[in-house]
Amino acid sequence: MNTTDLNTTVDFIFKSLGPKNKLAAPLGLGKPNDLLNAIYDHVEKNPDHSLSIFTALSLAPPEVTEDLAARFFTPFKNRHWGENYPVLKYYQAAQKDLLPENIQVHEFYFQAGTALKSNHLQRNYQSVNYTHVAENILNSDIQVLVQLIAKKETPQGARYSLSCNPDLTLDVVDLYKQAGKKIMIIGVVHPDLPFLDGEAEIGPDFFAAILDTPKTDHQLFALPRLPMSVEDHFIGFYASLFVKDGGTVQIGIGSLSDAIVHALIIREKNNLSYTNRLATFQIDQKEIHHNTFTQGLYGLTEMLTDSFMHLHRVGILKRHVVDEVTGNKTFVHGSFFIGSKDFYQWLRELKPNDRSGLRMTRVSKVNDLHDPSETRLRLQRVHARFFNTTMQVSLLGDAASETLNNGKVISGVGGQYNFVSMAHELKGARSILMLRSVRIDTGNKRVSNIISGTGHFTIPRHLRDIIITEYGIANLRGKTDEDCVKAILNITDSEFQNELLKSAQKNNKVSKDYQIPFIHRNNDLKKLYQLSRGSNFKNEFNPFPFGSDFTPVEEKLVLALEKLKAAKMKSTLGLLLKLFSPVKNPGGFTLELERMNLTHPKNLREK
Repeated sequence: MNTTDLNTTVDFIFKSLGPKNKLAAPLGLGKPNDLLNAIYDHVEKNPDHSLSIFTALSLAPPEVTEDLAARFFTPFKNRHWGENYPVLKYYQAAQKDLLPENIQVHEFYFQAGTALKSNHLQRNYQSVNYTHVAENILNSDIQVLVQLIAKKETPQGARYSLSCNPDLTLDVVDLYKQAGKKIMIIGVVHPDLPFLDGEAEIGPDFFAAILDTPKTDHQLFALPRLPMSVEDHFIGFYASLFVKDGGTVQIGIGSLSDAIVHALIIREKNNLSYTNRLATFQIDQKEIHHNTFTQGLYGLTEMLTDSFMHLHRVGILKRHVVDEVTGNKTFVHGSFFIGSKDFYQWLRELKPNDRSGLRMTRVSKVNDLHDPSETRLRLQRVHARFFNTTMQVSLLGDAASETLNNGKVISGVGGQYNFVSMAHELKGARSILMLRSVRIDTGNKRVSNIISGTGHFTIPRHLRDIIITEYGIANLRGKTDEDCVKAILNITDSEFQNELLKSAQKNNKVSKDYQIPFIHRNNDLKKLYQLSRGSNFKNEFNPFPFGSDFTPVEEKLVLALEKLKAAKMKSTLGLLLKLFSPVKNPGGFTLELERMNLTHPKNLREK
């Protein structure tokens, strides 16, 4: 069925499948928000109907309630996502525990931190590796999958692309066919979604229904480009040292991932500065690389992001492998994508050769080696470096990346375990986990992210490999427990080193007379700032090396807030008050104060 009417699509689903529905929607960008909201409204109005939603990473602009924070954020939000961006009603209700009794939401990956206060989402979270989700969908008897798709007209008729999300859809359809079960696929066309071919391209017969209407043409959800901190830059530089020319990379998203790419670009474009920095930091030269990229890199990533765009633009992402399905020379395989507006524009405007070299495919192929073409995949994935971020690391090398000690889930496992495990299965591959050594917790207290032991770990210690903080590198593979403890203490903030050392000694993991080397006893922010400001490469510590989605005035505000976070001011309100309350004479902050409506504060909170 082809239709231009939203309500007709909703009626088609319920008339075909009945009043009780189990529905799946893709992770991240590929959700058809308007259709999902229409389905939600239909079930909410009909108590005899029921709906169970199975999905992950339900994206939405942050909600800001504090008045001062809203003054900063609301104009940006309206400009960046649009005033009428269709926020997902099911997730908005689930976050506040306001779902109707006949609707349930099950997610296997949350937008970080957004589900912490929701009883419903925490109780209905499914902890599962990304590669096992398709089988979970099959076993849960999902009846319908709804997905945002791209469209192009050809002389032979319309063609469609799963674009940002072939990741699970292709595997789900195959599993249902093998099991002799039926699943209804509903496609919703979005004109701005990049049309990507290869395995992502399908014909109209793939779908039970296609909705194509201007009423669903909202802005695509784009991530704002946020500033990199000094700590991010140090972590990114250390991580970049492990990338070998002619190798393979998997890089995630966020400021740490951006920092890796920024460092790699400096290595390629200004190698003298890069090697000078290496000499200044006095890093052990074993197993690290600082040469430019002659052969280039091949990308293998579950999440295709801005990182790969930047690497391709400067000529680093240029090592090709042969895609076994299409036979095309391929410089990156990805399973889903999400990124900035600039990234989406780049994908839409890819030249034919570049378009054929960028392959969107199923997650079972990218995140795993269990494939009929396993031998070929192993040969392609040479010198693989799989980068992931984590929340906490223990002295013994296990890592907690998604769940707190009390069991509350921050995000999800996703594909992190897949890639860490694969790093130990591929010859010459390495897993690199990155984290900031300290966070600001409740009460504006500094808390170490290096701890004695994790309550809920994502990566077990028998898969420990490389850990990086802003203070350096801990190379743990093949090491004893004692050597691991010593290496991790060396990259811990010095405020917490002695306490952690005593804990390890008490547990007989380190000898009683061991002392942390003097060179590592000065791990603090002051040291990092001195290194960054007093060096020949200080201009390379740019907070926005890839541009910004903020206005110049907003950039100054954002950077000021970042500095105050480092000064132990955590809450948005506290940050804003701290930022502006000392200003007796606005002077250089006039535009910023006007932007926040604070040139004439009305009360103590505004002062």
